[in-house]
Amino acid sequence: MRKGWATDQMPDQTGRVFVVTGANSGLGLATTRALARRGGHVILAVRDEAKGRRAVAEITAEHPAASLDVRQVDLADLDTVRAFADRLRADHPRLDVLVNNAAVMAPPRSLSAQGHELQFACNHLGHFALTGLLLDRLAEGRDPRVVTVSSINHRQGRLRFDDLDGERRYSPMGFYNQSKLANAVFGWELHRRLTAAGSPVRSLLAHPGYTATNLQTSTPVGLWRVVLGRIGNPILAQSPADGALPQLSAATAPDVQSGQFIGPDGLGELRGRPTLVRLSPAATDAETGRRLWDVSEQLTGVRYAFPSTVR
Repeated sequence: MRKGWATDQMPDQTGRVFVVTGANSGLGLATTRALARRGGHVILAVRDEAKGRRAVAEITAEHPAASLDVRQVDLADLDTVRAFADRLRADHPRLDVLVNNAAVMAPPRSLSAQGHELQFACNHLGHFALTGLLLDRLAEGRDPRVVTVSSINHRQGRLRFDDLDGERRYSPMGFYNQSKLANAVFGWELHRRLTAAGSPVRSLLAHPGYTATNLQTSTPVGLWRVVLGRIGNPILAQSPADGALPQLSAATAPDVQSGQFIGPDGLGELRGRPTLVRLSPAATDAETGRRLWDVSEQLTGVRYAFPSTVR
């Protein structure tokens, strides 16, 4: 990657179709704004359509020619993920980039509509299902990519295959870290399977470092809301525009490669310009990847159409 990559180095995106989850605020909004500025057509995949429309109004006030489309999906509810994908497939014979960005962080223990722990459901299972349901449309795209947004915290995560829903023991940040490790494992395993299948789709991973968004202030419970939002944001965090640079470069830079993990280049990867960073050993462990993939197919009911040689 070019050192010091910024959005002014982004190639023209006219004619390309992007899907960005969680696009109405924070990193998703910054990503959508930057892509729209460069001519991309962005589908804002949002849980709250009213907030999505407000985001569109904000962007079009700055860039009247922006090409934007708001569509509702709750990534923690697999029924809405399927409905969203069905509508998108009906309207778009091809997609170019899917940015798996949406997330929740450190809420009290709660379950999704299908009975899965909320962070694992929203941050991982919803994106796993959405990617699988749209993969054939992405394969028809121009320089197609899947960008999955993980976190520095994936390095602290552990996949509790015997207690994925936290029934035995739950900690808000521990299960956030699990979900971000699941993102990393998924992105790498998807890269492995796409490569083995000879697919034109690239799977990349990104993380934003420490970025000031409502992720730290809207869902965290108790002390975590104070530590992450009121203390961490003012002292350590960078802006959403800067935090979105790694996922924007993963989505658009011509020289990135499938399987790469992009994050900030500053101290501790907390802030800075995009650079290649390392995945944890757990994220690239082949057995962990196969096991999470099998569990995710079972829990979502979505099976990817890969040749048998991939397994």
